[in-house]
Amino acid sequence: MNDAGVWTVKEYFGMDVGQTLKSWSVMETSISVVGLGFVMLLSLVV
Repeated sequence: MNDAGVWTVKEYFGMDVGQTLKSWSVMETSISVVGLGFVMLLSLVV
């Protein structure tokens, strides 16, 4: 994983690599699901 955000979060919150990857995966999955839901709702209007 070569994303500066991952390593910034890791250092800022003092987590180890395993905790960081788990929390990052949950966050990115949540963002994706919410985004998909928003696009599907928007497709009903437009």
